[in-house]
Amino acid sequence: MEKRLEGKVAIVSGAGQTPGDTIGNGRAMAVLFARAGAKVMLVDRRLEAAEETQAIIDNEGGECFAFSTDVTRSEDCRRMADKCVETYGKIDILVNNVGIGGGNDYSPVQLSEEEWDSIFNTNIKSAFLTCKHVLPFMEKQGSGAILNISSVAAIAGTNMVAYKSSKAAVNALTHSLAVKYAKKGVRVNCIMPGLMNTPMAIEGISSRGRISKQDLIEQRNQRVPLKGGMGSGWDTAYAALFLCSDEAKFITGVIIPVDGGQSTLVG
Repeated sequence: MEKRLEGKVAIVSGAGQTPGDTIGNGRAMAVLFARAGAKVMLVDRRLEAAEETQAIIDNEGGECFAFSTDVTRSEDCRRMADKCVETYGKIDILVNNVGIGGGNDYSPVQLSEEEWDSIFNTNIKSAFLTCKHVLPFMEKQGSGAILNISSVAAIAGTNMVAYKSSKAAVNALTHSLAVKYAKKGVRVNCIMPGLMNTPMAIEGISSRGRISKQDLIEQRNQRVPLKGGMGSGWDTAYAALFLCSDEAKFITGVIIPVDGGQSTLVG
Protein backbone atom coordinates (compact mmCIF):
# COMPACT_ATOMS: atom_id res chain seq x y z
CA MET A 1 0.00 0.00 0.00
CA GLU A 2 0.98 3.66 -0.31
CA LYS A 3 3.58 4.62 2.32
CA ARG A 4 1.57 7.41 3.91
CA LEU A 5 3.50 7.14 7.20
CA GLU A 6 6.96 6.67 5.71
CA GLY A 7 9.60 7.84 8.18
CA LYS A 8 7.15 8.09 11.08
CA VAL A 9 7.50 6.43 14.48
CA ALA A 10 4.29 5.37 16.20
CA ILE A 11 3.35 4.06 19.63
CA VAL A 12 0.10 2.10 19.72
CA SER A 13 -1.17 1.16 23.16
CA GLY A 14 -3.48 -1.83 23.35
CA ALA A 15 -1.74 -3.22 20.27
CA GLY A 16 -2.56 -6.77 21.29
CA GLN A 17 -6.08 -8.04 21.74
CA THR A 18 -8.24 -10.60 23.48
CA PRO A 19 -8.72 -13.88 21.58
CA GLY A 20 -11.50 -13.90 19.02
CA ASP A 21 -12.61 -14.50 15.46
CA THR A 22 -11.97 -10.95 14.25
CA ILE A 23 -9.33 -8.23 14.58
CA GLY A 24 -9.38 -5.61 17.32
CA ASN A 25 -8.92 -1.88 16.88
CA GLY A 26 -5.41 -1.79 18.32
CA ARG A 27 -4.03 -4.65 16.27
CA ALA A 28 -5.64 -3.32 13.08
CA MET A 29 -4.16 0.15 13.63
CA ALA A 30 -0.70 -1.22 14.36
CA VAL A 31 -0.69 -3.47 11.30
CA LEU A 32 -2.03 -0.74 9.00
CA PHE A 33 0.48 1.82 10.30
CA ALA A 34 3.32 -0.63 9.60
CA ARG A 35 1.97 -1.28 6.11
CA ALA A 36 1.96 2.48 5.57
CA GLY A 37 5.67 2.67 6.40
CA ALA A 38 5.72 3.55 10.09
CA LYS A 39 8.00 1.97 12.66
CA VAL A 40 5.62 0.83 15.38
CA MET A 41 6.09 0.24 19.10
CA LEU A 42 3.47 -2.31 20.10
CA VAL A 43 2.43 -1.63 23.68
CA ASP A 44 0.23 -3.96 25.69
CA ARG A 45 -0.06 -5.08 29.29
CA ARG A 46 0.11 -8.66 28.02
CA LEU A 47 3.40 -9.04 26.16
CA GLU A 48 2.28 -12.23 24.42
CA ALA A 49 -0.67 -10.37 22.84
CA ALA A 50 1.64 -7.66 21.50
CA GLU A 51 4.02 -10.34 20.21
CA GLU A 52 1.17 -11.90 18.23
CA THR A 53 0.69 -8.54 16.51
CA GLN A 54 4.45 -8.30 16.00
CA ALA A 55 4.43 -11.68 14.24
CA ILE A 56 1.86 -10.38 11.74
CA ILE A 57 3.89 -7.26 11.01
CA ASP A 58 7.18 -9.16 10.82
CA ASN A 59 5.64 -11.60 8.36
CA GLU A 60 4.63 -8.66 6.14
CA GLY A 61 8.09 -7.13 6.24
CA GLY A 62 7.21 -4.22 8.53
CA GLU A 63 9.30 -2.82 11.37
CA CYS A 64 8.09 -2.99 14.97
CA PHE A 65 8.78 -4.28 18.45
CA ALA A 66 6.58 -5.43 21.32
CA PHE A 67 6.80 -3.87 24.77
CA SER A 68 4.96 -4.75 27.96
CA THR A 69 3.51 -1.69 29.69
CA ASP A 70 0.77 -1.06 32.22
CA VAL A 71 -0.39 2.34 30.95
CA THR A 72 -2.22 3.03 34.21
CA ARG A 73 1.19 3.38 35.90
CA SER A 74 3.24 6.54 35.43
CA GLU A 75 6.61 4.84 35.68
CA ASP A 76 5.63 2.30 33.01
CA CYS A 77 4.58 5.12 30.68
CA ARG A 78 7.87 6.91 31.26
CA ARG A 79 9.77 3.72 30.40
CA MET A 80 7.60 3.32 27.30
CA ALA A 81 8.39 6.80 25.97
CA ASP A 82 12.08 6.51 26.79
CA LYS A 83 12.33 3.08 25.14
CA CYS A 84 10.69 4.33 21.94
CA VAL A 85 13.10 7.26 21.67
CA GLU A 86 16.05 5.02 22.57
CA THR A 87 15.07 2.56 19.83
CA TYR A 88 13.82 4.82 17.03
CA GLY A 89 15.08 8.29 17.98
CA LYS A 90 11.71 10.06 18.16
CA ILE A 91 7.95 9.73 18.64
CA ASP A 92 5.73 11.07 15.84
CA ILE A 93 2.46 9.35 16.70
CA LEU A 94 0.80 8.21 19.92
CA VAL A 95 -2.42 6.19 19.81
CA ASN A 96 -4.23 5.73 23.12
CA ASN A 97 -6.37 2.67 22.50
CA VAL A 98 -6.82 0.83 25.80
CA GLY A 99 -10.28 0.62 27.29
CA ILE A 100 -12.56 -1.61 29.33
CA GLY A 101 -16.15 -1.84 30.50
CA GLY A 102 -17.47 -3.49 33.63
CA GLY A 103 -19.96 -6.25 34.31
CA ASN A 104 -21.90 -4.25 36.91
CA ASP A 105 -21.66 -0.90 35.13
CA TYR A 106 -25.41 -0.33 34.87
CA SER A 107 -26.22 1.61 38.00
CA PRO A 108 -24.25 3.59 40.58
CA VAL A 109 -26.00 1.44 43.16
CA GLN A 110 -24.73 -1.83 41.68
CA LEU A 111 -21.32 -0.54 40.54
CA SER A 112 -18.60 -0.91 43.14
CA GLU A 113 -16.06 1.81 43.88
CA GLU A 114 -13.30 -0.59 42.82
CA GLU A 115 -14.95 -1.20 39.42
CA TRP A 116 -15.45 2.55 38.90
CA ASP A 117 -11.75 3.18 39.66
CA SER A 118 -10.63 0.36 37.38
CA ILE A 119 -12.66 1.67 34.43
CA PHE A 120 -11.50 5.25 34.92
CA ASN A 121 -7.88 4.24 35.43
CA THR A 122 -7.88 2.21 32.22
CA ASN A 123 -9.97 4.48 30.01
CA ILE A 124 -8.82 7.99 30.94
CA LYS A 125 -5.94 7.94 33.43
CA SER A 126 -3.94 5.85 30.95
CA ALA A 127 -4.35 8.49 28.22
CA PHE A 128 -3.30 11.22 30.65
CA LEU A 129 -0.18 9.30 31.69
CA THR A 130 0.98 8.35 28.19
CA CYS A 131 0.52 11.96 27.06
CA LYS A 132 2.35 13.18 30.16
CA HIS A 133 5.48 11.27 29.19
CA VAL A 134 5.28 11.47 25.37
CA LEU A 135 4.41 15.16 24.98
CA PRO A 136 7.81 16.47 26.16
CA PHE A 137 9.45 14.62 23.26
CA MET A 138 6.88 15.89 20.76
CA GLU A 139 7.19 19.43 22.10
CA LYS A 140 10.96 19.28 21.69
CA GLN A 141 10.51 18.02 18.11
CA GLY A 142 7.95 20.71 17.37
CA SER A 143 5.59 18.14 15.88
CA GLY A 144 3.47 15.12 16.67
CA ALA A 145 0.05 13.54 16.37
CA ILE A 146 -1.90 12.06 19.28
CA LEU A 147 -5.02 10.00 18.65
CA ASN A 148 -7.34 9.00 21.46
CA ILE A 149 -9.84 6.19 21.00
CA SER A 150 -13.09 7.08 22.74
CA SER A 151 -16.53 5.60 22.02
CA VAL A 152 -19.84 6.75 20.60
CA ALA A 153 -21.11 5.83 24.07
CA ALA A 154 -19.65 9.17 25.19
CA ILE A 155 -22.49 11.00 23.42
CA ALA A 156 -25.13 8.31 22.82
CA GLY A 157 -27.63 7.03 25.31
CA THR A 158 -26.28 4.09 27.29
CA ASN A 159 -26.79 2.63 30.73
CA MET A 160 -23.05 2.07 31.26
CA VAL A 161 -22.40 4.67 33.94
CA ALA A 162 -18.62 4.56 34.37
CA TYR A 163 -17.83 3.60 30.77
CA LYS A 164 -19.85 6.48 29.32
CA SER A 165 -18.43 8.96 31.82
CA SER A 166 -14.84 7.87 31.21
CA LYS A 167 -15.20 8.04 27.43
CA ALA A 168 -16.72 11.52 27.69
CA ALA A 169 -13.62 12.43 29.70
CA VAL A 170 -11.43 11.15 26.85
CA ASN A 171 -13.25 13.55 24.50
CA ALA A 172 -12.68 16.42 26.92
CA LEU A 173 -8.99 15.55 27.30
CA THR A 174 -8.68 15.61 23.51
CA HIS A 175 -10.09 19.12 23.29
CA SER A 176 -7.95 20.38 26.16
CA LEU A 177 -4.68 19.03 24.79
CA ALA A 178 -5.47 20.13 21.23
CA VAL A 179 -5.81 23.73 22.39
CA LYS A 180 -2.81 23.56 24.72
CA TYR A 181 -0.37 22.10 22.19
CA ALA A 182 -1.53 23.58 18.87
CA LYS A 183 1.11 26.32 18.92
CA LYS A 184 3.74 23.67 19.63
CA GLY A 185 2.92 21.76 16.45
CA VAL A 186 1.25 18.80 18.15
CA ARG A 187 -2.16 17.73 16.86
CA VAL A 188 -4.61 15.86 19.12
CA ASN A 189 -7.68 14.14 17.72
CA CYS A 190 -10.12 11.45 18.73
CA ILE A 191 -12.13 8.63 17.15
CA MET A 192 -15.42 7.42 18.63
CA PRO A 193 -16.00 3.89 17.34
CA GLY A 194 -19.59 2.72 17.30
CA LEU A 195 -20.78 -0.87 17.30
CA MET A 196 -17.81 -2.91 16.11
CA ASN A 197 -17.33 -6.59 15.43
CA THR A 198 -14.20 -6.94 17.52
CA PRO A 199 -13.16 -9.67 19.98
CA MET A 200 -13.54 -7.43 23.03
CA ALA A 201 -17.10 -6.55 22.01
CA ILE A 202 -18.40 -9.85 20.69
CA GLU A 203 -16.56 -12.49 22.71
CA GLY A 204 -16.55 -10.27 25.80
CA ILE A 205 -20.23 -9.32 25.79
CA SER A 206 -21.31 -12.79 24.72
CA SER A 207 -19.53 -14.44 27.63
CA ARG A 208 -20.82 -11.91 30.17
CA GLY A 209 -24.36 -11.72 28.84
CA ARG A 210 -24.93 -15.42 28.27
CA ILE A 211 -25.98 -14.81 24.69
CA SER A 212 -24.66 -16.65 21.66
CA LYS A 213 -22.18 -14.79 19.49
CA GLN A 214 -24.42 -15.10 16.44
CA ASP A 215 -27.45 -13.70 18.25
CA LEU A 216 -25.35 -10.85 19.61
CA ILE A 217 -23.95 -10.05 16.15
CA GLU A 218 -27.44 -9.99 14.66
CA GLN A 219 -28.75 -7.72 17.42
CA ARG A 220 -25.86 -5.28 17.02
CA ASN A 221 -26.07 -5.27 13.23
CA GLN A 222 -29.72 -4.24 13.43
CA ARG A 223 -28.81 -1.17 15.50
CA VAL A 224 -26.47 0.27 12.86
CA PRO A 225 -28.14 2.61 10.33
CA LEU A 226 -25.61 2.03 7.53
CA LYS A 227 -26.18 -0.97 5.27
CA GLY A 228 -23.95 -3.88 6.24
CA GLY A 229 -24.25 -3.59 10.01
CA MET A 230 -21.32 -3.30 12.40
CA GLY A 231 -17.93 -1.99 11.50
CA SER A 232 -14.60 -3.71 12.12
CA GLY A 233 -11.22 -2.86 13.56
CA TRP A 234 -10.12 -1.96 10.03
CA ASP A 235 -12.69 0.83 9.87
CA THR A 236 -11.16 2.38 12.97
CA ALA A 237 -7.68 1.80 11.57
CA TYR A 238 -8.29 3.59 8.25
CA ALA A 239 -9.72 6.62 10.04
CA ALA A 240 -6.70 6.56 12.37
CA LEU A 241 -4.30 6.35 9.43
CA PHE A 242 -5.73 9.53 7.96
CA LEU A 243 -5.78 11.49 11.23
CA CYS A 244 -2.19 10.51 12.08
CA SER A 245 -0.83 11.21 8.59
CA ASP A 246 0.36 14.52 7.18
CA GLU A 247 -2.80 14.57 5.07
CA ALA A 248 -4.54 15.74 8.26
CA LYS A 249 -1.90 18.36 9.10
CA PHE A 250 -4.56 21.09 9.47
CA ILE A 251 -6.88 18.99 11.63
CA THR A 252 -6.72 19.10 15.42
CA GLY A 253 -9.27 18.90 18.21
CA VAL A 254 -11.76 16.85 16.18
CA ILE A 255 -13.81 14.00 17.61
CA ILE A 256 -14.95 11.87 14.69
CA PRO A 257 -17.57 9.12 14.94
CA VAL A 258 -16.74 5.92 13.06
CA ASP A 259 -20.10 4.34 13.67
CA GLY A 260 -22.13 3.70 10.53
CA GLY A 261 -24.36 6.65 11.33
CA GLN A 262 -25.28 5.54 14.85
CA SER A 263 -24.54 8.96 16.36
CA THR A 264 -26.82 10.67 13.82
CA LEU A 265 -29.70 9.05 15.66
CA VAL A 266 -28.67 11.09 18.70
CA GLY A 267 -27.95 14.40 16.97
